[in-house]
Amino acid sequence: MSTNDRVPLYQQIQDYIRDIIAVEEMETGDRIPTEKELMERFQVSKITVANALTGLANEQIITRVPGKGSFVADKGLKLRAPSSSAPSQGKDGGERTAHTGMIGLVMPSIDDYFAIRLVEGIRCTLDEEGYRSLIMLTGSKLEKEKEAIKELKALGAEGLLIFPVDEEKYNEEILSMKLGDFPFVLMDRHLPGVETHFIASDGRQGVRLAVEHLWELGHREIAICSDSPLLTVTVQERIEGYIAALKDKGALINPAHMITGFERAESLKEAEGHPLFRYIRNRMATAYISLNGRLGVHIYQMARQAGLDVPGDVSIVSFDDPTSIVEEFSIFTHINQFEREMGVKAARKLLEVIRGERSTKDFDKTLIEPQLVIRQTSGPNRQR
Repeated sequence: MSTNDRVPLYQQIQDYIRDIIAVEEMETGDRIPTEKELMERFQVSKITVANALTGLANEQIITRVPGKGSFVADKGLKLRAPSSSAPSQGKDGGERTAHTGMIGLVMPSIDDYFAIRLVEGIRCTLDEEGYRSLIMLTGSKLEKEKEAIKELKALGAEGLLIFPVDEEKYNEEILSMKLGDFPFVLMDRHLPGVETHFIASDGRQGVRLAVEHLWELGHREIAICSDSPLLTVTVQERIEGYIAALKDKGALINPAHMITGFERAESLKEAEGHPLFRYIRNRMATAYISLNGRLGVHIYQMARQAGLDVPGDVSIVSFDDPTSIVEEFSIFTHINQFEREMGVKAARKLLEVIRGERSTKDFDKTLIEPQLVIRQTSGPNRQR
């Protein structure tokens, strides 16, 4: 076995790039071989190449520009002695990027109160600590999430807070950051089987609180609804909590009451042809648990359009408060996930990793205890 066989593949790629920069006397801004060329040369996967390039970028040997490639960085940065603007090492020995005071925030969207409160918690915490945030939205698209991560790192983000797209195929940029010890924290959902720093509300417990509340009100036909196009980790965990809670009550599980994977109607006029509208109008269930606030409002509107009274004819419990950023004015019975607190804790956890106070390898999973808030959309079952 040759000595080179014992060198990890990503390190072989890094050594190769260092060599060609030195031998060819490449200048700042010169393009290095592309990811595809490196994959073909070393017969390795894209994630191995990405991990190697991430390491070189963290050392400021190269600069990665999304959509354009990787380029030789300013040689002066590599030759200077370590300073406040040069890479440093944390207590765990992992690389730290130069101090820029900038934290990247990757979100699917900011179009509901859950996201607004989450971002507000992050922003306030970073402001207090002297950091600024740069937000990029992915529209729940995996490719856009990859691009956002690359761009934020290229722009000098010291760490990332990510509300990840949940798909069967993992984002290799997230895996690359894990392998390269780049500081990041996942929020609201995690990647099954991949250990990372992660913070979320306890979804299983949240559904259990909703089921127990509705059960005490006499409801036995309880439906759970999600309009997520995919069975995400978050949705799956909540459905598991729903099944477990009903089993604890000795109830039979009705698969028809687990309503997932549909698109919301664009308007109330279109709603009458929607399968969920027919389900509500025909009183297939007496109570609904909505897995997000906007869907909770949608169910409420459909029930009213079908001529049903809320909560007289049908009760609704929503995850998150969909109607008001001021708690006292809410009409919805809901599961409070303390999203602002989630944002605060996520930001603090990331800063601890960046400062070397928390290891990039000793991963921490934090679950926030949810709370049932009883308002005006849940009431006794009158169909008994």
